[in-house]
Amino acid sequence: ELELKNVCLSAGDHLTVKGVILHHANRFQIDLGSSANDLALHFNPRFHDNHDSAVLVCNSKSHGCWGHERREGHNPLRRGEEVKIVVKLTGDMFKVELPGGQEVKFPNREGASFISYVGVGGDFKLSSFKISQ
Repeated sequence: ELELKNVCLSAGDHLTVKGVILHHANRFQIDLGSSANDLALHFNPRFHDNHDSAVLVCNSKSHGCWGHERREGHNPLRRGEEVKIVVKLTGDMFKVELPGGQEVKFPNREGASFISYVGVGGDFKLSSFKISQ
C-alpha cells in the first residue's frame, strides 16, 4: 500500500505506476484526489466482479460519498502479470493508459485544479512510482 499526501499534480502531469498484479487478485486501485475521502479518480481494476467478471471501474468520491461508477467491460490486465499504468491529467479529464494500448478516460467531475493525494493499494505489488510532466 502506498499513500502520498502533499503532492502537487496538475494538468499536463503524468503518474506512472509499475508493479505485479498478484496471482489471486480480486482488485486493486489507484486513487488521486485531495484525500482518501475526496477522490477525483478512483481507478479500480476488478478480476472477479459479481456483475461483469473482469472489469475496469472508475469513480469519484466527494466528502466520503461515491459517485456513479463507470464500468469498462474489456479489462486487458491479467493476474500475475507485471504491468505499467500511466495516468495523464489533462485538466478536465483523466486518461489511464494500459498495456496493449487501451486507454480509459474519466472526467474530472469535481473540476479539481490539482491533485495532492495519491494512493495505490489492493492486490498489487508496487515496484515503481514516478511523477513527470
